[in-house]
Amino acid sequence: MPRDNRILIAIGAGAAVILAVILALVFSGGRERNAEPPPAAQGGLTVDVAEAPTLDATRELRCYVAGQFVGMATLADCARRNGLATDALDVGIDETGALVAAPTASFAPPPSEPPVELTESAPVPAAVDSTEPAQPSPQPAVAVGQCLRHTGSEWRMLSSSMTLNACVQALYSGTCVRPGDAQYGRWGETTLRLVPRRVEQSPDNNRFTTLAEQDRSCQFPGLR
Repeated sequence: MPRDNRILIAIGAGAAVILAVILALVFSGGRERNAEPPPAAQGGLTVDVAEAPTLDATRELRCYVAGQFVGMATLADCARRNGLATDALDVGIDETGALVAAPTASFAPPPSEPPVELTESAPVPAAVDSTEPAQPSPQPAVAVGQCLRHTGSEWRMLSSSMTLNACVQALYSGTCVRPGDAQYGRWGETTLRLVPRRVEQSPDNNRFTTLAEQDRSCQFPGLR
């Protein structure tokens, strides 16, 4: 092919490319540009919370004070009865499925005390006759009591004579509960409650304090 023809073909191809670029700019310039950045540039999912449900301030809930049901009350009134600010009060579901307000609403309130037939006193050691020859001082007696488990609907006896530590081990060793859950038991006149990472005790089925910490294996290394 003559050299002049090759030069003409190259010039024609260049002109075609330049024309295509110009036409693309003309057509794209006539479109409206969206001023907003693309969704991927906005940090992923955007959630509109404007329509999130809110608790009606005038709605009455089942109100618990110190673990005891005191009747229906608004959230503000229940907080006042508990001596707390409204935003410090928890709202949750009790064992009946009803909406409740309490300082620890995530835990179901303690069940009623066991019936009398399950709480008869354990036998006590016989008294020592003072006329007998003196014996070496005996070891201090270890307190024992009845150990019961609450199944969610009733109390069931595990033992009629057991130490507190042994009762806790029998009830909860190897058992962990999820946040918000609680399991109840009873040793003598003491209510026991297993919550995440610890067992609590209450002498009045009302105010609870920590009895023993639970490790990640759901055991109680501090109890012997």
